[in-house]
Amino acid sequence: MYRVMSLNVLCWGEGENCIENRIPLVIEIIKKYAPSSFGVQEAHKKWIDALTAGLPGYNYVGVGREDGKEDGEYSAVFYQKDRFDASDYGNFWISETPDVPSKGWDSACTRIATYVKLTDKQTGESYVHFNTHLDHIGRQAQINGAKMIQEKAASFGGVPVVATGDFNVEQGSDCYNTMVSANMADARFLAPDTDDCYTFHWFKPDEYHDTIDFIFVDKATVRPVKFKVVNEKVNGRFYSDHYAVYSDIELV
Repeated sequence: MYRVMSLNVLCWGEGENCIENRIPLVIEIIKKYAPSSFGVQEAHKKWIDALTAGLPGYNYVGVGREDGKEDGEYSAVFYQKDRFDASDYGNFWISETPDVPSKGWDSACTRIATYVKLTDKQTGESYVHFNTHLDHIGRQAQINGAKMIQEKAASFGGVPVVATGDFNVEQGSDCYNTMVSANMADARFLAPDTDDCYTFHWFKPDEYHDTIDFIFVDKATVRPVKFKVVNEKVNGRFYSDHYAVYSDIELV
């Protein structure tokens, strides 16, 4: 059994929700739910350094989206370093030139996807974890981003795949429908133990909420057993303007 998680950590924040106040809350949530691997969105270098320091049991793969090094937000994948060997990892930009930092189609921002193949050191089982943060404006960029993830996932030749992220779309959108076409499906609807909570609340859940964070899986090789939205506070405070989502999966 493996637990995969996705969390948009919110790059900065203001007032009581500033990054300095929320770093320990995010770390506490991740420690509490102890995912085997997790993807983050809006995690610039300060976040990456804080998560690395606060979660010494994890390594990560990923780069800053603006320069392919450390500038800009990462869509990094963290994984339990004592449990997994990491291989075949990389990044691609959601654009017509995926090998270099770039904006594509109608995208408002530079967008990136990161992936890593994780092999369990004890069982020899492997899965590939993709993570991304798709554009909030460009509909074509969203759809093409979903297609690019699908195509790259297929290149692993049947190795089980999970894809986490803030997709900036809701269920039923063209981008979402692209992600659940062919071999992929939404873990929320496959897991027998699931919930229907929203994921984005902007710190005002009574006034505003959407479901834009997802865990997609290869339905032929990944069996979600549980799907949950971590709709709780830490010490009475929100850890981000998004709730984390996680799925417990079995590899078929």
